[in-house]
Amino acid sequence: MKRLLPRLLLCFLLPLSLPPAISAQAKSNWRSATPAELSAALPARAPVVKERIETEMRTASGIINAHGKIIAGVVLITAGYSADGKYSHYVLVQAPITIGSLALAPGNYVFGWQRDQDSLRIKFYEAATGAEIGDVVMHRLPTGSRVESFRLWPPSDRQIIQIGRFAIPYKLPSE
Repeated sequence: MKRLLPRLLLCFLLPLSLPPAISAQAKSNWRSATPAELSAALPARAPVVKERIETEMRTASGIINAHGKIIAGVVLITAGYSADGKYSHYVLVQAPITIGSLALAPGNYVFGWQRDQDSLRIKFYEAATGAEIGDVVMHRLPTGSRVESFRLWPPSDRQIIQIGRFAIPYKLPSE
């Protein structure tokens, strides 16, 4: 019994002595944004170059951290606008994010996509100027995956961005 007691104490006290950074890495402070948070952050009419294009709020999806920073996107209703075909989605980035190999700083972006054989090529642009930022490739998810207009999964679930049956991983900086 005398040998067992020190070991039990060590098992209980060791986790308390770990630095906070180690225990913080195990759980992300990002979660899915609520519909109210998405409505408050995303515009009903997105400023895209010289136009204000209506958004389809029922397609909005995003994540928010413990500091209130949000990364969210929504489908644009582009019929009748000059952006038709070039832009399909509006994205608000309040914390740095890397999508595939493309790093995005905080800002407002739009993107459009082109379908290839088994992938989507996504081109990102600055929303205010229309300047091209870069492109990434989304790959088809396994059969049986749910179709999404736009979905930004929280890190605790999948850590991917999904459009239709296609997805690409993203990375957030450690905090």
